[in-house]
Amino acid sequence: MKILKTINRFNNIILPYDAALLAFRVIIASQLIIVHGLKKVGIGTGTAEVVPNPFDLPDAFNQVFAIASNLIFPLFVIIGWYTRLAIIPILAVTLSGYFVVHWNDSLLEKDIPFMYSVAFLFIAYSGPGKYSIDRLLAKNSYL
Repeated sequence: MKILKTINRFNNIILPYDAALLAFRVIIASQLIIVHGLKKVGIGTGTAEVVPNPFDLPDAFNQVFAIASNLIFPLFVIIGWYTRLAIIPILAVTLSGYFVVHWNDSLLEKDIPFMYSVAFLFIAYSGPGKYSIDRLLAKNSYL
């Protein structure tokens, strides 16, 4: 039992919750940008990826929305600026990828949009944490 108390105390000393949340935000949003966002504009690939359009939106709007959701809004999440609002379009893309685009696919295909959705839902639920512009602006608004 003593070892469990030591491990728990060690975790609280080494990585406080807000620092862990910052690291999680940065890692997840950066991964989304690097792996999915850049290829939508043709960086790292020969041509830009054509985004599925399951809702028959105008093609230009669908492409711009997907690019913004995979490149621009994750930057807001990284810096913690309008974090919960920025997560809404990200979730629109990831959840539609899971429930619409990949619904009939195997779990190997569905797990990527599922994991991104769970990660961003966690950030939306927990908020950006202490190390964010949102927190800085909230502190200044009470002055």
